[in-house]
Amino acid sequence: MQNLEKILAHNHIKPTAMRLLVLQFLLNKKVAISLTDVENYFDQSDRTTLYRTLNTFVAKGISHKIDDGTGITKYALCEENCHCEIDTDLHLHFHCTNCNETVCITDYKIPQIHLPIGYIAENVNLVVKGICDKCNCK
Repeated sequence: MQNLEKILAHNHIKPTAMRLLVLQFLLNKKVAISLTDVENYFDQSDRTTLYRTLNTFVAKGISHKIDDGTGITKYALCEENCHCEIDTDLHLHFHCTNCNETVCITDYKIPQIHLPIGYIAENVNLVVKGICDKCNCK
């Protein structure tokens, strides 16, 4: 729990029991997760508390939201030293149409997009849809 507390403290988040548990859950996942995934894992916990915890992590830069086109917001941990800045930190996401998992592919960055004068980018999201490596090997 010591490292978890350091991660939260580094991001100016008070280390409550639920925040520590949700952070550990995120660290153990290799795929992006939904609020429902977190709810199902912590079945005795309050949905609002879990939602607020995930959104606190997003606001403080521990995790980011992913719109993978399914209509369900997913959450994934940010890379170390990520600030979710449009010019430097955004990466590709892959959504498997077979197993319905979404993963961050952080080795592939989204190239900087130059918009026409007067346009201001607030969010950039690139999702590739197809069959993941696990499903492709079956």
